[in-house]
Amino acid sequence: MTRFNSSSNQTAIITGGADGLGKALARKLVQQGVFVSLFDLNETRLRETSAELGESADWHVVDVTQGEQIRSAVEAVRQKRGSIEILVNSAGITGKTSLKSHEVPVDDFDRVLSLNTRGTFLCCQAVLPVMLSASYGRILNISSIAGKEGNAGMVAYSTSKAAVIGMTKSMGKEYAETGITVNALAPAVIQTALVDAMPSAQVSYMTDKIPMKRCGTMEEFADTAAFIVSPANSFTTGFTFDLSGGRAVY
Repeated sequence: MTRFNSSSNQTAIITGGADGLGKALARKLVQQGVFVSLFDLNETRLRETSAELGESADWHVVDVTQGEQIRSAVEAVRQKRGSIEILVNSAGITGKTSLKSHEVPVDDFDRVLSLNTRGTFLCCQAVLPVMLSASYGRILNISSIAGKEGNAGMVAYSTSKAAVIGMTKSMGKEYAETGITVNALAPAVIQTALVDAMPSAQVSYMTDKIPMKRCGTMEEFADTAAFIVSPANSFTTGFTFDLSGGRAVY
């Protein structure tokens, strides 16, 4: 089911869009008539994903920790498309896992927060003025169940995703009267390459906490995310949507 009017000609920026969750959502949005601009560091995967999506997608090599790169790419999208209706902040890393907090290298902690939290903030800051000029926008920040409950052995990741939830609450209230909604999505374990790269003990620790006793699928993620950034989601902002198989019921 599409929740987008094919004549609306909407444009979405998806960070981390070359692969994983970002790519799954990009595919879903393109199917629903949205033009998608992919931001990522992996130029090879960007080219491949954009080619798969066809004429309804383009790409930009962007490090989301670098404000000038973000602003330049956002302006390029605005110049090409005229407007930007959707921003999805999906770029993220887990950092080192299966470590107690006193064992985590500080530079790794800083790297995770810089990409996951600061990167989300910088992208929002670059796109919000474009949305404000149109009195319309949908921002979706990808958080995690770890940001709600905290995962042992993942202190940097859990901290960064909790910060994303707090950021979403603040922004949602700040722009509530502007036609812009800002929401987050907190998945539990979704079967992605990022999860495949984790130690099996870490994945088991997370999956065992899910009442459904399974990982979520990419399609389930894309369906939920597509609704959140659609015009249909017009009366919810500052909220963190659940995608946890029953693990988080709050």
